[in-house]
Amino acid sequence: MINYSREVQEMCCVAKGPNHGPAPIPEEGKWVKAYEIKDISAFTHGVGWCAPQQGACKLSLNVKNGIIEEALVETIGCSGMTHSAAMAAEILPGKTILEALNTDLVCDAINTAMRELFLQIVYGRSQSAFSDDGLSVGAGLEDLGKGLRSQVDTMYGTKVKGVRYLEMAEGYVTRLALDEDSQVIGYEFVSLGKMTDFIKKGDTPNDAYNKAIGTYGRFADAAKYIDPRKE
Repeated sequence: MINYSREVQEMCCVAKGPNHGPAPIPEEGKWVKAYEIKDISAFTHGVGWCAPQQGACKLSLNVKNGIIEEALVETIGCSGMTHSAAMAAEILPGKTILEALNTDLVCDAINTAMRELFLQIVYGRSQSAFSDDGLSVGAGLEDLGKGLRSQVDTMYGTKVKGVRYLEMAEGYVTRLALDEDSQVIGYEFVSLGKMTDFIKKGDTPNDAYNKAIGTYGRFADAAKYIDPRKE
């Protein structure tokens, strides 16, 4: 039973004209009028941050008929956040997106990412919005690429000493290449994922390290090379 105030009870009835339902949203190659949670299917991402803005989370969910089938949780900047991410990756699959939105994922950044992702999905702003039948479960791994490592980079710079490249998407930066004017023209890196795979296949750590080395830019043309962590 719904209780109505006396003022509402004494009102006369006015007929409702427009009754066309919600505006359709793009979902997996179709236009869908979403009335219930089960009407939502999408693959997309949300980015969140914690209260002190010390760390951040990128959350990727693959939702089919309102149910989370796949979750990818990537965090940066906070060691405790990694443990919360481990819990979130276990908890989220199997929940409806509404359940997930109201689940305490412990970390502020992951909770915020879930909120932002929810908005993307229910408004039809998903990565799979115009993909026929959406993306298959497992598509989240494609964001990681070979070696299944998150794409991260770490850069540091000061006014007095300039820039230091520490980590790129390709891997851990070991040397910076500088020209005659001490400007960066390239870098050398070690792909930690590849190196680990080589070791798992039986290579010695030293051989694996050397096989996983790569360069970018005009590295060979440098006038000087420096270790960005020590020089």
